[in-house]
Amino acid sequence: QVQLVESGGGLVQAGGPLSLSCVTSGGSASDYAMGWFRQAPGLEREFVAGISWRGGRINYADSVKGRFTISRDNAKNMVYLQMNRLKPEDTAVYYCAAESDMTLTRDPDNYDYWGQGTQVTVSS
Repeated sequence: QVQLVESGGGLVQAGGPLSLSCVTSGGSASDYAMGWFRQAPGLEREFVAGISWRGGRINYADSVKGRFTISRDNAKNMVYLQMNRLKPEDTAVYYCAAESDMTLTRDPDNYDYWGQGTQVTVSS
């Protein structure tokens, strides 16, 4: 059973940076495409960024393109999300997810494993 644990969330002022990390256990990170999703109160969970198992393919939501960077280190079973120029509308719980089909889909229903989430709050 693969387990994912996110860390790095917190409170940051608008325009500032924040870095999230996700560690996988119970399996090899290289067996999965990895994604970051977020969910704000009252809204559906939405795709933020995804990365293929070798890191050769990367997708971003239009709302974060140019501000966020996803990366991974399979040797450490880690996935990262560097968030820059944060906006109040980026406030949400951020989730790390693993997809065994490796399609790099933006559909959260196609992801097999999820972390517990980490809160990111951006103040204006």
